[in-house]
Amino acid sequence: MVIVAGHIVVDPAQREAYLADCVAVVEAARRAPGCLDFAICADLVEPGRIAVLERWETQADVEAFRGSGPSDEQSTAMLSASVAEYDVAAVRSLT
Repeated sequence: MVIVAGHIVVDPAQREAYLADCVAVVEAARRAPGCLDFAICADLVEPGRIAVLERWETQADVEAFRGSGPSDEQSTAMLSASVAEYDVAAVRSLT
């Protein structure tokens, strides 16, 4: 399993518009082969921060979906980003 996690920062006044533009991406990701979970969400504490969490079956699934990455408009809106991929060796269910 591969986990992609982190956050991006946008102008707080633009966060809701940025998230609205991400709806189609989230829908497409959740339909993509190998996608186990995909979320792009507003941070509850910091007004310009957006949390990113993805879970994929394989690295190949991540790469097949990702393609060229964020659109030009999304890239321009990002003030900063800290997102990384993690290869998971074991999983322990908490539910």
